[in-house]
Amino acid sequence: NYDEVVGIDVSKKSIDAYCYQSQCYKVFSNELAGYKSLINWAKKHAKGGSVFYCFENTGYYSLKLALYLTSQKIVYVEESPLKIKRSSGIVKEKTDRLDAELIARYGWLYREELEPSTVKSNLQLELGRLLALRDQIVRNNAGLKGTLKEMKALLSSPTTDLGCISLKRSIDYLSKQVASIETRILELISQDESMSKNYKLLCSLKGIGLVLACQLIYHTGNFTRFDNWRSFSSYCGTAPYEYRSGTSIHRRKQCHYLGDRKMKSLLSMASISAIQHDSELRLYYKRKIAEGKETMIAVNNVRNKLISRAFAVVKRGTPYVVLDQYAA
Repeated sequence: NYDEVVGIDVSKKSIDAYCYQSQCYKVFSNELAGYKSLINWAKKHAKGGSVFYCFENTGYYSLKLALYLTSQKIVYVEESPLKIKRSSGIVKEKTDRLDAELIARYGWLYREELEPSTVKSNLQLELGRLLALRDQIVRNNAGLKGTLKEMKALLSSPTTDLGCISLKRSIDYLSKQVASIETRILELISQDESMSKNYKLLCSLKGIGLVLACQLIYHTGNFTRFDNWRSFSSYCGTAPYEYRSGTSIHRRKQCHYLGDRKMKSLLSMASISAIQHDSELRLYYKRKIAEGKETMIAVNNVRNKLISRAFAVVKRGTPYVVLDQYAA
């Protein structure tokens, strides 16, 4: 029941706004003063009608705008750029104004299906930033370790070589930084009772440690963003989908390539660890292999098992218990 939608193309220093019904366009600065001018401009062209704002999720650039709109209790929709792009059809030109028009068109056409967006809590936002920083430092540290290994293999006296000594110091320093970030992550988790409880419940599952447990809490909004584990499995890209048409095209079910690759990778490593240390999942994995399924399909089954267990322990509110140890 909205009378106007404002499509916003967010960039680093500016935001391009377009009113779909009024067909008005203007550029504002991507800062607090620009947000206030944007709201006044939109109200003026809406002529007293109800307005909602639609823009793409562009990470830190759009986060500032989302935080401001949330603080002012203004309805907005932060949508995936891919969904907006695929709904636009074939577009041969690309400008900031055209992008704002396409976003406004998307918001108006799908206004009955869209749901208002919300911003994660400050604790969850900081948790996400720390997890991203930790991941970046770990990747940089892995690159330095690879370089050190190559230098040791090539040099005749690596222990006295200045390059190796510098690399070792850098590796040690980055390792300490990772440890300090993990300490800060645990402090953040302990500040929220619900997050702390869910973290302990998730760590009761074999294969799930600090990183995966925190990533699950962050991506699920502390298990409030998804209704069930199947929805989250689809989000991660581990849910198999059917592909057939008529009588000639009938492929086996496959996971869609669209999904959160980071979560999918973490779940894969957790599944391998769970197969080694969890007797139930090890038997489940061997049974799938005995049924003739390929290795990666069996691993994907274990990934979905872990996701379902994670949602189950949080919903139930009790730690996971291995039933094999109580069997007669």
